[in-house]
Amino acid sequence: MSNVSRTGKEEINNATSPTTFGKSVESQAQMQDAAAEASADAGDELLNIYRLEPIAAPDDPRWDNSPGHGIVVVAARTPGDARIVAAARELDFMEVDAAPAEDVTTANASAFRDDKLYTVIEIDRNRRDVKRGIVEGTVSVDTIRSVEPD
Repeated sequence: MSNVSRTGKEEINNATSPTTFGKSVESQAQMQDAAAEASADAGDELLNIYRLEPIAAPDDPRWDNSPGHGIVVVAARTPGDARIVAAARELDFMEVDAAPAEDVTTANASAFRDDKLYTVIEIDRNRRDVKRGIVEGTVSVDTIRSVEPD
């Protein structure tokens, strides 16, 4: 049932917007990003360099769910992409005998994706001489405990 009501003599409201799908600035940017990723020369894109740095206290209980990796430097498109690039280097539950808590992947549980645990600082921009990925630092793969006995 629609919550649209008609009062007076104005035009009928059918609860639709006059906007057209894919015409917003955000939609255009997403389509351009997707086209760039799919293109043959995707390795020649402008990337920024970001430092992901832990900001939570060592005794913060959030570290119990998402172990930290220290400072990591990555080449990525945006600060959000920097978090995704770093989190992608962690071991995912599908690679071991373990199960996720709330999703089909453990990537969303990464400490890198928690803005209360890690901050992202841009240290350089518009670089073509780097590939998207980890530039400095080590991302441990022991973030998931197997359910198999040792």
